[in-house]
Amino acid sequence: MGQYVELVEVTTDNLDRGLPKKQLWIAAAPPEQAIALVLAAVPEGWSATLAEGRLRQDDIALLELMPGDIHELTK
Repeated sequence: MGQYVELVEVTTDNLDRGLPKKQLWIAAAPPEQAIALVLAAVPEGWSATLAEGRLRQDDIALLELMPGDIHELTK
């Protein structure tokens, strides 16, 4: 796995009680590439930003990410 692992928060255009739903994704990529990879995987019109939190190294290892991999964590 590469040295970068970023959490990305996605804002959908689906509403829940009048507010956009959020999703949390993980990307094995540098910050700007992480956002681009996630945006390429979600419907057009959704937005993405880097999330504040971090996963522990042992949690990241369980995901067995390769460079460029992305996964939604909120399914």
